[in-house]
Parts: sequence; C-alpha cells; structure tokens
Amino acid sequence: MKKSVLFLCTANSARSIMAEAVLRSQAGDLFDVFSAGTEPGRVDSRAVDALVSFGIEPGKPSAKSVASLADRHFDFVITLCSKARQECRHWPGSGVVMDWDFADPAQSHDPRAFKHCLQEISERIRLFVLVNSKQTTNKSKALSALAFFKALADETRLLSLLLIQEEDELCVCELVAALDMPQPKISRHLAQLRTLGVLLDRRQGQWIYYRIHPLLSEWMANVLRQTGDNNQALLQQSSARLAAMADRPTTCASSR
Repeated sequence: MKKSVLFLCTANSARSIMAEAVLRSQAGDLFDVFSAGTEPGRVDSRAVDALVSFGIEPGKPSAKSVASLADRHFDFVITLCSKARQECRHWPGSGVVMDWDFADPAQSHDPRAFKHCLQEISERIRLFVLVNSKQTTNKSKALSALAFFKALADETRLLSLLLIQEEDELCVCELVAALDMPQPKISRHLAQLRTLGVLLDRRQGQWIYYRIHPLLSEWMANVLRQTGDNNQALLQQSSARLAAMADRPTTCASSR
C-alpha cells in the first residue's frame, strides 16, 4: 500500500507545488502525493517553468486550501515554510510531521531563485525517498546475486544499464537510437530490469525514462560502475549513435 504525503506552505503557489511534482516524478509508484496551503493563492508560473526546465511534467497544478484535506489521513505531513509549520504543527490523524524550511523564491531578486529552490527540494526529496521507501528497499534487498548477474548476462540489458548509468537517465527512444534495435525489444528488456528493481522509471509525455534504482544494493551499483569504467570500448558505438541522435529529448539529467 502506498504511503501518503502532504506538502504544506502558505500560498501553495511554489515550494509545495514543486515538491509535490518532484516526489511524484521520483517515486510516484511508492507515494500518494498532495500539496496545499494555509492561505492558498495562485500558482506561480515561475515554479511551473522551473519544473519544465528540470524535465518534470507539472501537469496543471492549482492552489488548494489545507482545509479541503482536513478529513484525510497522511503518513507524512511536510511543511516547507515557518508559517505553515506554526499553523499545522499538529495535523489530525497524521503519522509523521516534518519541517523543511526553504526560502521563498518569490521573495528573491535572483532570476535563478526558483531553479535553485527546486534543486534543493529535489535533493531533500531524494533523501526522503531513500529513507522512507521501505517497500522498495525490501524489494531491492530481495534481488539475489544470481538474478542480478543473469540480468547482466544479456547484451541488450547490459548495454542499456551501462548507457543509463553513463547518462544518468535515458528514455526508450534514446536507447532505441543508441542500440539500433526495435522499440518493443528494448522496452521488454527494460521492463524486466524494472521488475527486478534494478531500474526505476517515470513517465514524461509520451516517453518512459529510466534510471538506475537509487535503492539498488551498493555492491550491485559498484559492479555497474566498475564495468562501465573498465569497458569504455563496449559503449563506443552506442554512445556515438546516441550523440548523433536528431531531436533528442530533454531529460532531467541534461537540464540540471
């Protein structure tokens, strides 16, 4: 069963909107995510622009009142500003109330304030997922050495993993171009790696993006890194095809 998370700030116009979108993008398969404000206003377009530049599909966010969620139970209530922290310190029926205080980017004169705030929120959420995704942690630990090495024994899966590791994140279309293989074949192998818990995926528009699962056992991640570092010739052709790909989509990794 998914755990539920509520992000709170005053206006629900920027910080909580960005946090909701980031957690849904990083671990929407593990968490039901909501956001609200103590005094909801209007979503700041600069927050939406920052999400888009970060490679995250924001959808059509709207500011919501915290009162509209008063009858819901949340496993985590996370406040993102001091005002919300004071007003919502004791959320009825909540499991854990956490205080994350980020400076309001709307009050800054720095033109990159929203992107900087989004980067800080994204890093905090990454750690939150690592600590709190017990379900995925158990799944990753359950991956046996035999299953892991069987996954690496197939050339398509091995090359896909090494390319994804090298690029941080790749979509199906990029792997199709890099490996010069049909899309159904690539998708089938990626689905196997996702089922094993080696890869984590997210949807953006019409494409599915894949990255190495952040909760993959450390020794398995080290095997992938050392294999890539010591076998650059193995990726030479594929990397060249990827670099030459026309109309290559923008990913989270490339937009940071």
